[in-house]
Amino acid sequence: MTIRVAIVDDQALVRRGLALVLDHQPDIEVVAEAGNGLEAIDATRRDRPDVVLMDIRMPEMDGLTATADLLDHADWPLKVVILTTFDPDEYVYRALRAGASGFILKDIPPEHLAPAIRTVADGGALLDPTITRRLIGRFAQTIAADTASARRLDTLTDRERDVLAELARGASNAEISETLFIGAATVKSHVSNILTKLGLRDRAQAVVFAYESGLVTPGHHDIGH
Repeated sequence: MTIRVAIVDDQALVRRGLALVLDHQPDIEVVAEAGNGLEAIDATRRDRPDVVLMDIRMPEMDGLTATADLLDHADWPLKVVILTTFDPDEYVYRALRAGASGFILKDIPPEHLAPAIRTVADGGALLDPTITRRLIGRFAQTIAADTASARRLDTLTDRERDVLAELARGASNAEISETLFIGAATVKSHVSNILTKLGLRDRAQAVVFAYESGLVTPGHHDIGH
């Protein structure tokens, strides 16, 4: 199955560079390019890619607004990945809250780009542990635990809460299985139940929710370790 990708960035050189890397992959096809959020919405609705690589700061409409619009209205399992610099800011955090499946750095090594696309297309999340820890620490700590979100936690079992806390740490299913002494299939089932019960799109939103609900706090878990 071919993964269809759209690339959105206001710098043509960045778009072309990413497209050249991906066009060499037998299972990935770049079906659209756009230079701003408005073009991104038109191109995505027209070409219906599986994954959109989305820049944040663009003219006419920024990537945050475009991401929220696309994910709110897509009638297919669309995934959005944020393109960012080395120092992600509040816009990236807000994009994750809006449903983006993670973020990658614009200077990502070429050999890592295609695997990242495949991870997201397969339902995974792209949350670089070191950067995510800094991002969460910078913005989640300024947000008081939301009462409504905290109440939603009551729908989870104790074990599901444990799994969600591990997700917030950035643990993979295999790492959760080892830490909590449960089978890999059980972990997968718990993750699916968590997303369904909390109305979340994917693991990326689950991480944000874990902090904003007060289940974990910055510093409570060292993400990625």
